[in-house]
Amino acid sequence: MTTSAPTRYIDPALLARIGNLELVARAVVEGFVAGLHRSPYKGFSVEFMEYRPYMPGDDPMRIDWKLYARSDRMYVKEFEDETNTRLRLVVDVSGSMDFASGDVRKVDYAFLLAASLAYFVQRQRDAVGLVLFDEALRVRIPPRSTRSHLQQILMHLEEAEAGAPTQMGKPLHDVAEALKHRGFVILISDALDDPQKTLDALQHIRYYGHQVLFFHVMDRQELEFTYDGPVEFEDAETGEIMLLDAGAAATQYKANVTQFIDDLERGCTQLGIDYTRLITDEPLDRALFDFLAFRAGKG
Repeated sequence: MTTSAPTRYIDPALLARIGNLELVARAVVEGFVAGLHRSPYKGFSVEFMEYRPYMPGDDPMRIDWKLYARSDRMYVKEFEDETNTRLRLVVDVSGSMDFASGDVRKVDYAFLLAASLAYFVQRQRDAVGLVLFDEALRVRIPPRSTRSHLQQILMHLEEAEAGAPTQMGKPLHDVAEALKHRGFVILISDALDDPQKTLDALQHIRYYGHQVLFFHVMDRQELEFTYDGPVEFEDAETGEIMLLDAGAAATQYKANVTQFIDDLERGCTQLGIDYTRLITDEPLDRALFDFLAFRAGKG
């Protein structure tokens, strides 16, 4: 997706130092929404955050006539028990997500993003669920729209840690088989596995009619590889240590990473999956804006 966020001030390094994910999520979402209201997307945000367009057959008593007077368009206010949108956050907690070259580990960034999205969705009175996975499914919480349910999701995110080996295929196939109702699936992962295994599993999820948004989380060093000279690299999942002449390996490494990203992005496009790459030193508002556009486009 090529959309740009309207605000650029939500620093993940600062957010990661706040211990309470609910405080983080509230700060991110309220700052983001305030930014939207100050932006050219103001009308879009109002429609999406609190209302849906009036449809023939709706009770006219539920039309917001004050909003109609301002916008000349009729909107109906949604209530919590009327939600028909189910969103599932599928978050990678494998060992490779523990990596950080700067202040924010990939898994921290994933948790900040997942918490913000959960808060955002619950604020809209839609149902949100959570799946945490590494080589298997570790946590599976079905979608609901209540405040207590949001607290449960945030608690699991705060308690989770990255550690086990990555395996994209089997856990995502298990997710596909477990989803009983069509809805939105958001995958947050570095996807450090064979791209074809990831794409095969995502195709399985799409087969059942779910709309999928893939946030591909990467560290800037994984992209730019600015190391030079002899460097010891430790595998985050196996503990294996390798001494490497980083300068000599840089060209081939960058070519491999470019191919890896291209394979994932092209495969997602072919499957009708929205792909967004996120870097852990980038503000979270871009991800929220892409989610907003994704929901509006797919809804």
